[in-house]
Amino acid sequence: MSGYSSDLDLNVTDATGNGVEVDVATNLLNGTVRLSLLWAQEIYLHPDDAERVAQSLLRAAAHGRQVAKDRRSGLEGTSSPSQ
Repeated sequence: MSGYSSDLDLNVTDATGNGVEVDVATNLLNGTVRLSLLWAQEIYLHPDDAERVAQSLLRAAAHGRQVAKDRRSGLEGTSSPSQ
């Protein structure tokens, strides 16, 4: 099982038609956000697609903040042998 949750609403590919895809995902363990370019190191986006990626990153940031907050809340009041 992956620790990342991809934004399934994001479906953006390279404007040049070379098959490069964008993936935005939230790490469900610590709330970090991953932005991936699949199959390449760069991508060219039409303006509408760039806006969709930006909106996806905003959704992932909000989700990541909630995951991190929930994790902190779950750890409060507990002690660990390593602390």
